Amino acid sequence: MPTEEIEQDRPYAGLRPAAVRVPAVTVAFWVTKGLTTGMGESSSDYLVHRLPPVVAVALGGIALVAALALQFAARRYVPWIYWLAVAMVGVFGTMAADVLHVGLGVPYLVSTAFFAVSLAVVFALWYVTEKTLSIHSIYTTRREVFYWAAVMATFALGTAAGDMTAVTLHLGYFASGLMFAVVVAVPAVAHRWFGLNAILAFWFAYVATRPLGASFADWMGVSHARGGLDLGAGPVSLALAIFIAGFVVYMTVHPTAKDIASREPAQEVR
Repeated sequence: MPTEEIEQDRPYAGLRPAAVRVPAVTVAFWVTKGLTTGMGESSSDYLVHRLPPVVAVALGGIALVAALALQFAARRYVPWIYWLAVAMVGVFGTMAADVLHVGLGVPYLVSTAFFAVSLAVVFALWYVTEKTLSIHSIYTTRREVFYWAAVMATFALGTAAGDMTAVTLHLGYFASGLMFAVVVAVPAVAHRWFGLNAILAFWFAYVATRPLGASFADWMGVSHARGGLDLGAGPVSLALAIFIAGFVVYMTVHPTAKDIASREPAQEVR
C-alpha cells in the first residue's frame, strides 16, 4: 500500500484502537470465500426445509450474532473465528434474501435492486465517515462495523442476483455459475492489466463470488428436474464445510507475512 494511502487510512484520534482483524487477500482467501458462499446457500436451504422457516431464521440469526460477538471480542485476526463469522453471514445472508422472495413474495429482480442499493448506502456511509473503503484500514471497531455491514449486504445481494439469473432469467444454476465465474475474472483482469483501482476491484470480486459459489452449490444440491445433480443440500453443505475447515487449518499453520503482522494491536493515534 502506498505511503500516502497508509497515512490516509490511519485511525482518527478519539476512536478506540483495535487490532487488525481481517486476513490478507490471497488465493486461499478467495477460495475459502467462495466455499463459504456455497456452504451458506446449501446450509440455509437445508435448514429451512428441515425446520419451520421462522425457527431456522431465528437459529441463523443467533448463530450470526454469536459468531460476530467472537469476532469483535478477538484482539487480532484469528482464522477460525473470522471464517466462522463469514460462514454465518453466508447462512443468514441467504435466509435474508430468501425471506424477501419466499416469505414476502418480492420478485428476485426487485430484491436484487434493493440489496444493491443497501450495499451502496453502506459503502457511502463508510466512505463519508472514514474516507476509505480499504480492508487494509480495519484498525478500529467502527471501521469493522462498516466492514461486516458491507459483507452482509454483499452476501444478500449475491444470493438474490444468483437466484435472479438462474430462475427469473431461466439460465439455470450451472449456466449462472459459469457466467459469474467470468464476472469474477473481470476485476482481476481489469486490475492486473488495465489499472482498475485495487479497492474497487476487491469489492467487485467480493460481491461476484457470492452468486458464483451459491449457483454451483445449488446446482449440486437441487433435483435433476431443476437441472441439478440431486446430491442434496445437507451433503453439499457438509462437504463444503470440510473443505473450509481444511483451508482454515492451512491458513492457521501457514500465515502470510501480513497476517503475522496483524497479530500485533494497532498503535494508538495521538
